[in-house]
Amino acid sequence: MRRTLIIALVLAALSVAAANGSPVRRAKTHRSASSSTTSHHSRSSRKKSRFAAAGNARRATVHEAHYAVLPEPEPVLEPERETSRRSRHKRRAEAEPVSLRLSQPIPPPLRGSMESLVRQNDKTEADNLERIEDEDDLADRIARKMLVAVPTSAALTINEKLPASHRYCRPWTAQFLSDLAHIHGSEFHRPLEVSSAVRTVEYQKQLMETNGNAAPAEGDIASPHLTGATIDIAKQGMSREEMGWMRAWLLPLQQAGKIDVEEEFKQACFHITVYKSYMPLLPPEPARASAPPKAPAKTRNRKPTQPTEPSAPSASGETASQGF
Repeated sequence: MRRTLIIALVLAALSVAAANGSPVRRAKTHRSASSSTTSHHSRSSRKKSRFAAAGNARRATVHEAHYAVLPEPEPVLEPERETSRRSRHKRRAEAEPVSLRLSQPIPPPLRGSMESLVRQNDKTEADNLERIEDEDDLADRIARKMLVAVPTSAALTINEKLPASHRYCRPWTAQFLSDLAHIHGSEFHRPLEVSSAVRTVEYQKQLMETNGNAAPAEGDIASPHLTGATIDIAKQGMSREEMGWMRAWLLPLQQAGKIDVEEEFKQACFHITVYKSYMPLLPPEPARASAPPKAPAKTRNRKPTQPTEPSAPSASGETASQGF
C-alpha cells in the first residue's frame, strides 16, 4: 500500500513537471525567435537606409557632374601656327580698302537723281563736249581721234549687240575703264562687260520710242551718252560681294568729282559719266628752238665738189626746200 502511494506521487510529480516545463520552453523559444526576427528586420532596415542614403549621394554626385557647366579650355596653338595666324590677319588688315569681307555690310546702291542728271550735263558742257548728232558726225570725231575705242581685254568685254560704230568713248573714259577692269580682274578674276558707250542724238530719239527709261535727246537733262564720256557697265552675273566692291570703289571717285554714277535696276547697269579731271592734264611741251644745221659728215676718198650757185628765191619768198 505504501509502495503504491509512492509510485502514484512520483507519477503525479512527473506529469506536473512535464505539464509546466513544455510550455515554458515553447514560450521561451517563441520569444527568442520573435526577438531575433525583429532584430534581423531592424538590422536589414538600417542597412537598407544606409545603402539608400549612399546611393542617393552617389546619384546626386553623378547628376551634378553630368550637368555641371565647365569652362571651355582655351586652344593651345603651336608657335608656328600662331605666327602664321597672326601674319594672315595682318595681311588682311593691310589689304586695299575696296576689298570687302563677307562680314562687312554691303554699301547701299548708288541711286541716280534729277540733280545728278543736271550736274552731268553741266559738267560735260564745262568740259566743252558737244553732243554728237548723227552717224556722220560720229565717224568724223572718230577719224579725228576725239573718240577712241573701248579698251577691250581679258578683263573687259563689250556686249555683242552693241553696234561696232558705238564702241567708242572719250580718251579719259577709256583710261577709267582700263583702271577699273584691271583692279576688278585681279580681285574677282572675271571680266566686266560694257553694255553701252557713245550714242548719237538720232539714235537716242529712236531709243526713247522703245525704252521708257531712256533720257531725253535734247535739253538740260539730255543723256550724257551723247557726248561719248559715259559708259554703262552691266550688273548681270555679279555676285553680292562684287556689287558691294563696285559701289565701294566708285563712291570715292564720285565724292572727289571725278565721275558721276547712277545705278540702274531696270536695265541692271552702272551708268558712269567720267570727267576730264579723272585724267590729269599733261604739262605743255616747251617750244623747240631751231637747231643749227649739222656739218656734213666726213668721208674717205671723197673729192671736193664745186660750189654751186644758190637757187633763186620763189615768188612767195620761201625757198624750195621749205614745206610749211
